[in-house]
Amino acid sequence: MPAEAYPGTQAVRRAVLVLKAFTDAQPELGLSALARVVGLNKATTYRLLTVLESEGLVVKSGAREQYRLGPELIALGVRAMRSSDVRAVSRPELETLARETGETATLEVLAGSDVLILDEVMGSHLVSATHWVGTRWHAYATSTGKVMLAHLPPARLRDVLPARLVLSGRGTRTRADFYNELEKIRAQGFATNVEELESGFAAVGAPIFNHDAQVIAAISSGGPRTRFTDKVIKQLAPRVKQAAARISQQLGYR
Repeated sequence: MPAEAYPGTQAVRRAVLVLKAFTDAQPELGLSALARVVGLNKATTYRLLTVLESEGLVVKSGAREQYRLGPELIALGVRAMRSSDVRAVSRPELETLARETGETATLEVLAGSDVLILDEVMGSHLVSATHWVGTRWHAYATSTGKVMLAHLPPARLRDVLPARLVLSGRGTRTRADFYNELEKIRAQGFATNVEELESGFAAVGAPIFNHDAQVIAAISSGGPRTRFTDKVIKQLAPRVKQAAARISQQLGYR
C-alpha cells in the first residue's frame, strides 16, 4: 500500500473498501466474510463497522450478526444523483426516446471497468429491459460501455480492460479484435450490443460529451433481440445518436 499523503487516509480508504464489499450478489455479510473480502483482520474490520454503523452507513441485521448498507448511503446517493448535471439534462431525452420507441432508455457512466446505470426510463412493452439504477455491467459487453471505452486514452483503456473479454454465451474475444471494433465505433458514433451482455438482449448506445469534448456518459435504447432485429437497430442508431448529441449540446459541447 502506498504511503499515506495525509494522516488518517488509510482508515478512510479501508472504510470505503468495507462499503464497496457489499454487492447485489452479497447484500449482507458477516464480520468474518467482510474481513476476508477487504483483506483486514477481524478486529480492524469490526472497528470500522462500528464507526460506519454509528453514522448510518451500515446497519446490523437482527440476531444473525449480518451487516448491510444503511439508509444514510441511500440519502447520499439520492443527493449525488440530484447534483448530477448530466442526469438532469438527460432525463427529458430519455423520456422522449422511451416514449417514441417503446423501449427502455438508460443513462450510464463509466465506473472503472464497468458501466453504472445512473438513470432509466422504462419502455411501454410488456416484455422490456429490466435494468435497475445502480446496476453495474462489464463495460466491454455493453453498447454504452463500448462508446465510452472508444474515447478513452490508450493507456487508460489498457488499464480498465480485463485480460479476457468474456461474452455471455459467446465465449471470449481478444483485445485486438475489440480494439478494431472501438475504431469503428469512434467513426460511426454509436455502438451495439447484440447478445453480448445477456442472451436475448440487444441495445444501441451513443456517447455524451461535455464542454471540454470529453465523453462523460452514454445513453442507450435496449430490449429483447426479438424486437431489436438488425433492421430495427440500423433505424434506431441515428435516433439514439441525435438524442445524445442534444444532451451534449446542453452540456456545452460544440
